[in-house]
Amino acid sequence: QVQLVESGGGLVQPGGSLRLSCVASGNIFSIYVRGWYRQAPGKQRELVARITSGDSTNYADSVKGRFTISRANDENTVYLQMNSLKPEDTAVYYCNVVTPRHDLWGQGTQVTVSS
Repeated sequence: QVQLVESGGGLVQPGGSLRLSCVASGNIFSIYVRGWYRQAPGKQRELVARITSGDSTNYADSVKGRFTISRANDENTVYLQMNSLKPEDTAVYYCNVVTPRHDLWGQGTQVTVSS
């Protein structure tokens, strides 16, 4: 089965940076969309950033200018570079990959921004 595994989360101080990675394993022929979502306690899961197969990107207004999504197709990996982190960024971050056959989600990685 196809799986997504996120890594790179952890505890960081406000103003700090983290880079999240998502590695897709299994038989993935084609990927339409790669994205990062997050869910904070008591809140709905929300789109953070998305990148299409044509490398078009979009971001939540709350992270524009601070976060960057990118992909490495040869490694089946998508990254989320997070800079200038704020306590409000604290959430579980989920990788999402849309293929011709599947809408895939990772298990999530915890990001905690606190001093």
